[in-house]
Amino acid sequence: MGIEGPFWRAIAVFRVASLAYAALLVLRAGGYDRPAVAWAVVGVMAVWTVVMLVPPPAARRAPLLAADLVVTAACLLASPYAQSRDDMLAGAIPITATWAAGPVLAYGVARGRRAGAVAAAVMSAADLWLRSGNGVDLASIPVNGAVLMFMAGVVVGHVARLAREAEERMRRAARIEAAGRERERLARGIHDSVLQVLALVQRRGAEIGGEAAELGRLAGEQEAALRALVQVPSGAAEADADLRELLRPYGTSRVTVSAPATPLPLPAESAREVAAAVGAALDNVARHCPEGTRAWILAEEDGGAVVVTVRDDGPGIPEGRLEQAAREGRMGVARSIRGRVADLGGTVAITSSRTGTEIELSVPVSADEARADEKSGRRS
Repeated sequence: MGIEGPFWRAIAVFRVASLAYAALLVLRAGGYDRPAVAWAVVGVMAVWTVVMLVPPPAARRAPLLAADLVVTAACLLASPYAQSRDDMLAGAIPITATWAAGPVLAYGVARGRRAGAVAAAVMSAADLWLRSGNGVDLASIPVNGAVLMFMAGVVVGHVARLAREAEERMRRAARIEAAGRERERLARGIHDSVLQVLALVQRRGAEIGGEAAELGRLAGEQEAALRALVQVPSGAAEADADLRELLRPYGTSRVTVSAPATPLPLPAESAREVAAAVGAALDNVARHCPEGTRAWILAEEDGGAVVVTVRDDGPGIPEGRLEQAAREGRMGVARSIRGRVADLGGTVAITSSRTGTEIELSVPVSADEARADEKSGRRS
């Protein structure tokens, strides 16, 4: 349960201490007017206190929280059956005493300050009704308990929410740090091996000429793209990234990249996945289209989504070719393109004809929107 664990332990200690205080009040009052009823209520409180000493995950469940509120209100409203009217007129504390604040604190920790305030309203209404319904002058009813209960529910709920946010920030910072160390490690390894080999191929290809020069040019393009990838700041592991910066390395003499003048922000992981899907689409153009086929990449923002279109002037995809490739276990389009975008909550549309192929990738700008779209898709 993380940061919430100490809150639930504190509530458990509060319940036990409040139970002991309620029992002490019954003893000091000689069991009130009806001792059997008073001790029966204290017994119910003791049993329910033990029930609520459950682990935090169970304590957060809505049915248990609702039952906690009902049982506590019932024990509070049972006070007139143990206390006489004279006790109530004399300002005797209800049998539950401070124990009645338990569900208010629980709702505040589990559901936030609004839920804590609602629980406080329920318990305060029960307390005020109890006092006003036993001949006590409504104008003289003390409201200090109700005010304190509201403050406890709101303050504890607010602090619990801040604690959860702080814990999430710490986890995010730890992930960023771990991602940065891993990126630096990979960058060192790539620099010492792959980048040097690609640079050598580029240089030797230019020296030899002919077809080797073309291979050298392609090696140089891949070296530039790979160098740009490993040089992405490690802090971008969780922050937003400008998709344009990840798409520009794909631009070559045969690939034109068009993007707006303003940034195209996406969560860094989403931006990398979209760029990888675009790279997979360009790989398909290089593998399956004739030499000299041109490609165009157009990136733009459309409402709440970033749309990237990869178009080529090749011969197109033969009808049924994608399905046949999937049956044969070649999952380039299915996994490298559609799979990546689907994991981000986006969509892929492929249009192909004899004059070329167009692949449109649409990804929600916000990670929250992506998760909401994914959940709605599951429900439908």
